[in-house]
Amino acid sequence: MKKFEEKTLSTEKIYQGKIIDLQVDEVKLPNGKTSKRELIKHPGAVAVIALTPEGKIVMVEQYRKALETSIVEIPAGKLEPGEEPIITAARELEEETGYGCEKLDHLISFYTSPGFADEIVHLYVAENITPLETARELDEDEFVELLEVTVDEALELMKEKRIYDAKTAFAVQYLQLQQFQK
Repeated sequence: MKKFEEKTLSTEKIYQGKIIDLQVDEVKLPNGKTSKRELIKHPGAVAVIALTPEGKIVMVEQYRKALETSIVEIPAGKLEPGEEPIITAARELEEETGYGCEKLDHLISFYTSPGFADEIVHLYVAENITPLETARELDEDEFVELLEVTVDEALELMKEKRIYDAKTAFAVQYLQLQQFQK
C-alpha cells in the first residue's frame, strides 16, 4: 500500500479535449472518510534546452491564452499517442526553432502540478545544434518568434516576468548552476 493512498471509488468524466481530459474522482481517504478530487489528465510533454555554439539558449516567444500574454520559453510540446519522448523532443526542437541536433540527452522528468494534474514534462538537452536546411512547419495554430539569449539575459527576462513558466525557469537555473561548476 502507498503511504496515505486514496482509493478511487468512482470516476465521472467531465470533459475530453484535444490536450486535456477532466474528471472528478470520489476517493476514500486514509481515515476512512470520502472526498472528491478534480483531476486533469494530460498525455505528457517534452522540453528542450538547446544551446548555440556561442553558448546562447534557444528560446521562443509565444502568446499563452491562459495567461493572456506572451512569454519566453524553451522549445516544448505535447507527446503524441504512442510517441517516445525523445522523438517528440527532436520534432519540437525542429518545428519551433529550425534547429536540429546530433544528440538529445534526457536530463530529468517532473510533474508540473501534481495536486490536480498528471502532466509530466521530460526535459532534454540538445547537443551540437545546427540550423536545418529546410525548416519544419509549425502547427497551424502556433505562432512563435525565435530568440537566442545568454544565461544572464535569461535571468533578466525572469526578473521582467517574460520568462514565467516552471520548465523554462528550471532550465535557466540549471544552466546557471552549470556555469558555477566550471
